Amino acid sequence: MTTSQNESQNKTRKNRLRWDREEDADWAATVEVRLVLDHDAPAGLADDVLTEVHELVREEGRTAQELFGAPAAYARSVADERVSEEYRARTDTHGLTPGERLPAALGTLGVVGVVLCAISWVSDGLWVEVSWPAVVAVTTIVLAVVLTAVAVVARSAGRFKGAYAFAAGVPGVIAAGGGVGVAVPEGHLFSVPVPVLLAGCAAWAVGTFAFPERVVDRWFAAHPPAGRDDAAWLARLGGLLRGRHGMTMAETRGHVREARQHLAAVPSGEHAEDVFGDVEIYALRLADGPRRKQRAARRKMYGTLLLLGLVTMLFVDQVVDSGASLDFWLALYTGVVGSLGWTAVSEWRASRRPDAAESSGAE
Repeated sequence: MTTSQNESQNKTRKNRLRWDREEDADWAATVEVRLVLDHDAPAGLADDVLTEVHELVREEGRTAQELFGAPAAYARSVADERVSEEYRARTDTHGLTPGERLPAALGTLGVVGVVLCAISWVSDGLWVEVSWPAVVAVTTIVLAVVLTAVAVVARSAGRFKGAYAFAAGVPGVIAAGGGVGVAVPEGHLFSVPVPVLLAGCAAWAVGTFAFPERVVDRWFAAHPPAGRDDAAWLARLGGLLRGRHGMTMAETRGHVREARQHLAAVPSGEHAEDVFGDVEIYALRLADGPRRKQRAARRKMYGTLLLLGLVTMLFVDQVVDSGASLDFWLALYTGVVGSLGWTAVSEWRASRRPDAAESSGAE
């Protein structure tokens, strides 16, 4: 049975669930949210678990709370039993695999295009005038965003060389786009109905979200070190700790140094994989613990600050163009800047706040 068929069956089962009690429906919704947000559960696990719960609740005639306890505790027990180390080892600080992260990033680009097309339709009318400078500008922006997304995903997969290569292509694309944009002739080429552009952006979004995740995962998977090369194993460990699990450079170097020292003390003929096992699972075990959420919050904060800087530049440009007069775009940028600023502060606080487990340990 194919993955798409499994997903279709999961959706069908979920749609068929009709809870007799509202409290059971609320309990199930809490379990589903906790599995996704707190435990990075794989797709379909919540549907399978809730289907089993639904059957037992109807058979016993009791509430889900009475049978399985508090929803947060039940979600935690399900994650401990059913989310394997192999799966968790492939996910980053956001709980995403490369096959989930890249389509999400590129699909978001299509969604943004749909929103901008809709705004243009409402504010400027049905037709959009196309010129060569506009074509070059849009192409440059799309290529820069795609390269940035691939670089971020490669870094999250621990593939730093690839990440640096794609990141280096971003300023090159921008410079080339600026040069070509100046050289091409100005003037109106033709007009396009906004619904056509909107449909194109929607097709882009649907296509990226529908792209098979396992294919993208293979693109970013590292090949096993040839000849059981310990140096390559240790380098991969460092890349995973920094990129996938969000450790600082100092933390990463400390763990790699300890592993190297331990290898030096073992009998000759034993390699890193013999001593520590699979490098991805070993990296997960090192990264697990009370500080995992803090590292995730810190990484989210970096992304939010980057986006905040970009939106702030657009906001300042809009203020200069509009002469500080209130219009739709100025109000929109003001709201977005304020929201991103508040989000960045919240994530900074989360990155500094001791985790509950850490606090209880200190007591």
